[in-house]
This record gives sequence, structure tokens and C-alpha cells, in this order.
Amino acid sequence: MWDFEIGRTIGILLRTMPFILMRMAIYFGITMAFILTTGMGAGIGYGLGAWSGDPESFTVWGGIFGFGLVAGAIYWVREWLLYMVKAAHIAVMVKLIDGQPMPDGKSQITYGRETVTARFGETNVLFALDQLIKGVISVATGLIGGIAAFLPIPGLSTVVSFLNTVIRISLTYVDEIILGYNIRIGSSNPWESSRQGLVLYAQNGKTMIRNAVWLSVFLYMLAIIVFVLALAPAAAILYVFPGEWAGYAFVLAIVFAWSFKAAVLEPFAIAALMSVYFKVIEGQVPNAEWDAKLSSASDKFREIKDKAFGTASSATA
Repeated sequence: MWDFEIGRTIGILLRTMPFILMRMAIYFGITMAFILTTGMGAGIGYGLGAWSGDPESFTVWGGIFGFGLVAGAIYWVREWLLYMVKAAHIAVMVKLIDGQPMPDGKSQITYGRETVTARFGETNVLFALDQLIKGVISVATGLIGGIAAFLPIPGLSTVVSFLNTVIRISLTYVDEIILGYNIRIGSSNPWESSRQGLVLYAQNGKTMIRNAVWLSVFLYMLAIIVFVLALAPAAAILYVFPGEWAGYAFVLAIVFAWSFKAAVLEPFAIAALMSVYFKVIEGQVPNAEWDAKLSSASDKFREIKDKAFGTASSATA
């Protein structure tokens, strides 16, 4: 079974409501921007295409241009989203998981941003570290053995391959957990503390994978429920006002479901897995054998170690 406490995790989310509301606003706004710019691009394309006698083709390309415009804008702000929203939210959740009170006279958002700035400095440092951690996690999961470690039954290669794919999907939020470990120990060298956090994750990999898979099951179930609940008002509008308005209602229902997943379900998964991770590594030290395994198998882990050494050398100098 799982090791996280659902009630306690929900309580942590409720106590970080300023971040939940901010995430809702951001993700809802992003999705609406996609819808509006794609529609506007298609409309402009249709208008231009009417002059050429091929409005359908121009409509498609106009929609693609509008979609690409927003995608490009999001690409440029992705570091800001990680640095100012996700990491800051993680900083507050770490404090609440450890049962520590928030500083007096300071909002959660201010505290989270100040903590992230103190730990990682510039946004590009955190973003580069996050990308390297993602690469190491996939290698570490392979070394742990995936589902084969739990079901060592010969002749089930196809089933094992499918289940390993499910496991890889379920480990989406492990990089955020390592970032949380960085914040928790108050390290001045995020590269070195990330190396330690990754080794600790690997040596407790079976426990972490088991909980990640259970969380994936819960999240998929909740996502389906939210989607159905969001579509219920749309179905009523379809019945009362058939036609164009019904189409907009369904689009808005999908937008709300996606925003809810990104704003609420993802932080729930991160808080739950961080609680398990902090509990299971209590009193442990990074295992030299796992450090060697990751070093030999992952060039990204070696890069983290190189940067940790370089940072430590600079600090010493």
C-alpha cells in the first residue's frame, strides 16, 4: 500500500491556498490564451483566405500561427513559472510538512520567493538543475529495475514493459521532490545537495516508486471525476441553448478541468511524495555504491557532480 497520508496532504494544500489560487489563475489564463489566439488566428486567416478563394486553408494556418504564438511565449516564461511559482510553492510546503510555522509578517508568496532566491540565486540555475535532475531520475528508475523488481516473473516481458511505462509517467514530480530536499536542508550548494538527494532517492527507490504509482492511480481517478463534474454544467447549457454557445461551454469545461489538475492535483502529488521521501530518508546518508552506479550510468549525474565540485572549489577559494 501507500505511505502518504491523504488527509494530512489535503490539509497542507488548504494551508497553501494563496499559491493554489495563483496557480489556478496562471493555468486558466494560459489555456484561455491558447483558445483565444487560436480562434483569432483562424478568424483572421479565414478573412484573408476569402480574398484568395481558399478560406479553409488560410483558416488552418491562421489557427496554427495563433497557437504557436502562445506556445512560444510560454516557452520564454517557463523558467519564471518554475522559479517563481512551482519552486516557491514547494518551499512553503516543505515548511508545513516539517510542522514549522510561517514567519510572522510575511506572506507565503513572499516567503517562498525569498527562500528560492536564497537557495538557487538566478532562475537559469534552478532551471538547468531541474532539467538535469529529470534526466537522472529516468536512469535511476532503470537501475532500480522498475516493475520487474516487484514482479520477477519470466515470460511477462510485454506486461512488464507496459507497467514500466506507467512507472515512468508516475515519476513526473520526482524532480520537484529533489528541489524540496535542497530547500529543506538549507544548502548553499544546490548541485551538491541535489547529488545527495538523488542518491538518497535511488537507495530508497522501491518505496518511492510504489507510492508514485499509487498516486498516479488516485490522480487519474480524480482527474476523471473533475472532468465529468466540469462537463455537467456544459451539458445543461447544451440542452437549454443548443448551438454555438454549447460549444463554448464544453471548451470552458475542459479549460477548468485542466486548470484544476495543474493547480491542485499536481501540488497534491508533490506534497504527498515529499512527505514520504522526507520520512524514508530520515537518518540515512547517501550510499557510496549508489553514487557510483549513478555516476557510471548517467552523464547528467556526472555533470551535477562536476558542477558541485566547481561550486565548492569557488566557495573555498
